[in-house]
Amino acid sequence: MALTPEIHAKINNWLTPSYDHQTQAEIRELLAANQDDFLSDAFYRNLEFGTGGLRGIMGAGSNRMNRYTLGMAAQGLSNYLVQSFPGQEIKVAVAHDSRNNSRLFAELVSAIFSANGITVYLFEALRPTPELSFAIRHLGCQSGCVVTASHNPKEYNGFKVYWNDGAQVVAPHDKNIIREVEAIQSVADVRFEADNSRIHLIGEELDAAYLAQVKALSINPAAIQRQHDLKIVYTPLHGTGITMVPRALAQLGFTNVHIVEAQATPDGNFPTVQSPNPEEKVAMQMALDQAKALDADLVLATDPDSDRVGIAVKNNHGEWVLVNGNQTAALLTHYLLSARSQAGKTTDQDFIVYTIVTSDVLGDIARHQGVKAYQTLTGFKYIAGIIRDLEGQQNYIGGGEESYGYMIGDFVRDKDAISACALLAEMAAAAKDQGRTLYQEMVQMYCTYGFYKEHLISLTKKGQRGAEEIQEMMAELRANPPRTIAGLPVVELRDYKTGRIRDLRTNLETETGLESSNVLQFILEDGSKISARPSGTEPKIKFYFSVRQPLKSAVDFDLADKLAGEKIQRIIDDMQLN
Repeated sequence: MALTPEIHAKINNWLTPSYDHQTQAEIRELLAANQDDFLSDAFYRNLEFGTGGLRGIMGAGSNRMNRYTLGMAAQGLSNYLVQSFPGQEIKVAVAHDSRNNSRLFAELVSAIFSANGITVYLFEALRPTPELSFAIRHLGCQSGCVVTASHNPKEYNGFKVYWNDGAQVVAPHDKNIIREVEAIQSVADVRFEADNSRIHLIGEELDAAYLAQVKALSINPAAIQRQHDLKIVYTPLHGTGITMVPRALAQLGFTNVHIVEAQATPDGNFPTVQSPNPEEKVAMQMALDQAKALDADLVLATDPDSDRVGIAVKNNHGEWVLVNGNQTAALLTHYLLSARSQAGKTTDQDFIVYTIVTSDVLGDIARHQGVKAYQTLTGFKYIAGIIRDLEGQQNYIGGGEESYGYMIGDFVRDKDAISACALLAEMAAAAKDQGRTLYQEMVQMYCTYGFYKEHLISLTKKGQRGAEEIQEMMAELRANPPRTIAGLPVVELRDYKTGRIRDLRTNLETETGLESSNVLQFILEDGSKISARPSGTEPKIKFYFSVRQPLKSAVDFDLADKLAGEKIQRIIDDMQLN
């Protein structure tokens, strides 16, 4: 792809003294090597500051994550904070994960905040994202940010922004911050010179306060005491989890935790995995091998910033299997509600929250337990929003989404793999105390509440053309929605962008009751649900599938699982998504 005059002009601007020698040298090397496609992608747009912050490939260019794009974002956020809290001491907490350049970027944004007269609480070293969320409210900050690209490949980094309630920014602040960031037209507008008197390092005091809250979540300490030697294998996948998960498990009373040593050291190159994503079996393989050798009870894995957790258990045939995000969310919901009920802790004001693309079994569990259930758009900022709206009126117990994120208790306002690891281990101990494995617990749960099976397909569409293709796919689905899928009539169309739900049998329309989001859902005659949703942080479009299958007895589970899988495959084939 030949470079356009606009891209040439941008490149020439980056070759001026406003940018450091290393950045200029990187660009000149690419020019000399005729890397036009690479340069085009690096400069065809400005790295978008979305509703959650920045995320992109690291390197030189306006569409890359670097000190200049990040600096302009931090300056825009600083300007908005100064406008929003006039006459107040403004405080911001800053954390980072184990990725390459994360510490450098965290110190950079801290310098910019301080140069704008803002007090900064910077973690002394890497820490999990949920601890950053906790620190904001614990320290009375107006905002916070964490340098992370979650479970993306090693080439990526990012910058997530939080507000004073410890949740990621929502309306109107998200759009207002974007406006301020876009108003920064030049790196000359960025105040890079730190006021070190305003930057304060934090660490152990926050760790202890956070871990005390995690410990307070425990519902059945007696079961842990009896099963303290539950054999747990844990891998932090070279990320921040190593700082907190072993401490949290020890604090609850677990004495037999085995860490995957080859993945224990934080390392932004993630040398033992292709992608540090606990959703993928290949990333979990070392932990699975160790669990098999030890004959363990449970495998836990956290992603680099420790907001997501993946687990593995032995099935009824003694084989190690991954438990997907929907299954884990359902298990946690089932345990939290039933254990609280048995312990006499239930109140009439208890509620749970789950997202529109998460398994509906969570709602069924809540109804069965007499607990309110709310649905939100994808993202924990929406779950946090419901907590904020109902604070003082109702009692939040837990919430989750299919993408391996769970939030138990409200002291953190984002997904939290540390507290999830603690409660998952407790849940496994409680099951073992009753002579059951976690897998058997899951099968019995589905027998009680109804069996759902889910599947996800992510189609990656990189670069400028990829973004256009994703928009074209959504436009086509809206313009020509399928009337049947896999031989079954589509009976309901939910368009969360327009906020309308249309019953195709009666043509009646109702409202979703949620804010606008680019998501489409097709409900089939048998209750199957297909959702289409472009990712907000990655160059992907995601298709979610959920089907129900009759299940009366645990002995029928393997057959029901097979039949449900075949039903999903028929849907995928018919929609030509293979």
